[in-house]
Amino acid sequence: MQQPGGRGEVIGAGFADLDQGRSNLDCRAGMGRFADPQDPLFRALNSSIAFDYRLAPYDIEQSLAHARMLARSEIIDADDLEQIERGLAAVRAEIDADSFVVEAGDEDIHMAIERRLTEIAGPVGGKLHTARSRNDQVATDVAMVVRAHSLEARSLLLGLMATLVDRAEGHLDWPLPGYTHLQRAQPVYLSHHLLAWFWKFRRDLQRFNFCMTATDDLPLGAGALAGVNFDTGRMYVAQELGFNGIAENSLDAVSNRDFVLDYMSAAATCAGHLSQLGAEIVLWSTAEFGFCDVDDSFASGSSLMPQKKNPDAAELLRAKAPRIVGRLAGVHGVLHALPLTYNKDLQEDKEPLFDTVDTLELCLRVAREMVSGLRFNRERMAAAASDEFTAATDVADLLVREGVPFREAHGMVGGLVRAAVERHKTLSELTDDELGELAPSLAPEAFRALLDQSSWLESKVSEGGTSLARIGEQLAQARHVLEEATVN
Repeated sequence: MQQPGGRGEVIGAGFADLDQGRSNLDCRAGMGRFADPQDPLFRALNSSIAFDYRLAPYDIEQSLAHARMLARSEIIDADDLEQIERGLAAVRAEIDADSFVVEAGDEDIHMAIERRLTEIAGPVGGKLHTARSRNDQVATDVAMVVRAHSLEARSLLLGLMATLVDRAEGHLDWPLPGYTHLQRAQPVYLSHHLLAWFWKFRRDLQRFNFCMTATDDLPLGAGALAGVNFDTGRMYVAQELGFNGIAENSLDAVSNRDFVLDYMSAAATCAGHLSQLGAEIVLWSTAEFGFCDVDDSFASGSSLMPQKKNPDAAELLRAKAPRIVGRLAGVHGVLHALPLTYNKDLQEDKEPLFDTVDTLELCLRVAREMVSGLRFNRERMAAAASDEFTAATDVADLLVREGVPFREAHGMVGGLVRAAVERHKTLSELTDDELGELAPSLAPEAFRALLDQSSWLESKVSEGGTSLARIGEQLAQARHVLEEATVN
């Protein structure tokens, strides 16, 4: 699908002077009802073609399926269908070539296409709208957009997830601190940390899978709200357009925008995950952490300070998330308390949806490439992970194995940590006498053996833990998820 861009002059020409003339089709559907032309201010407020132009490929695909259904149902004849198909092909060629001209009377892309079709094919173009309203037409176009971009989000997520698995496999046994409250908590392997992002994005993948289900029912055929006066073949159109069924209630069909909310909600959660990933990259790339370095291609400098290398791409991943959340909130506001069925308010779903689509897809592409190019500093991470205080839980568990209740063991080890801090020592620098005084149940030899760093990591043998054996299982499962998702 062509994205907006390169059409500013064409669209601008169409709206350069709203007071001049009117096209062959008045910008109102059903112009015969009105004696006076629309006020230019209302036309400016009412027009949506500046942003719904990007529905054009979907609208043409839908119109072709609708015309073929009309012919199959003997509502139009074969010659009509042939002329409509040729005309729509010509319109599509103009749109693809960026030469389609929007005229001042074109209220939206749907009327613009019908107007141009009629210019090319003659009066037969007016037959295309038989048994169809813009209400069910627009709902169908938007559902098709959501389906297409849910598939695109899935593809981009799978690419990012595959990159995370590759990076995890390449840094399998690199230790670093794990954090809670941004304080060093327990050491983990970098592979384990990277895979945590994999599973977050896997849940995003599942949310976009649901968006495909949410758009399974074809709205087209519901008419304005009550159905149409022809026995149309809705299931034929559904199959032609890739829908699995039809909307069962015409009122619901034209008013439903749940699938827009579903997509934007999935996008907001996904953008939130990307913002967290970006925040971590920003933090890790500081001189204070020094855990990673962002590739130059995703960094920028300072206009004043020559030494600066700013992780701007990661920072923008943080900032784009609230933008998408705000768009979602806006559409919730549009839909709030709307009575059945179609209301012009629904026109306001498109700009937020399109902006969400563009923002999310760009962020997913950036995230994959940036993660792929990250350079990690093994020595810096290992030094931070060697902080013996992060072994405190392991020491408490050692006491538990000796029969000490965990809460009592927790208190003993807390006393050890406090004493070491006050005496400016590491845990391993505490003497046997000090250990006997503070934790008499703790065997000094076992205590010192435990403080070997690898034992802190390899002791996490529970399913989903950070020991290498469990990470190996997790990587195998991650590869399986990728394979299954690619096949399906």
